[in-house]
Amino acid sequence: MKARVPKNPAGGNLMEQIQKMQEEMQKKQLELEESEYEIKAGGGMIRLVMTGKRQVKELELDPEIVDPEDLETLQDLIVAAVNEAVNTVEETAAREMEKITSSIPMPNLPGMPKLG
Repeated sequence: MKARVPKNPAGGNLMEQIQKMQEEMQKKQLELEESEYEIKAGGGMIRLVMTGKRQVKELELDPEIVDPEDLETLQDLIVAAVNEAVNTVEETAAREMEKITSSIPMPNLPGMPKLG
């Protein structure tokens, strides 16, 4: 007996659509990893560039923000810039992947959480 592959209500073989979706996701992941994200903090006195692989590529400090008497503020601003950059990278990746995965309607299967 030959296994039947379910058809997508929108037409087409569901397995083929899933395979295409996986290929698109891999392509998008590579594209996202090659992207760069620029973040400014402290009113633009700190500029940070992070790659899609979450690596800090550049960090520029306005000389006016460097106060030897107040390194704690500078450290807090750098931490805030790095955290904002990481959040931006993750949110962008999640949003782009959802665009791809939402193209295939997934059935609600017994015992699995409902999707969509």
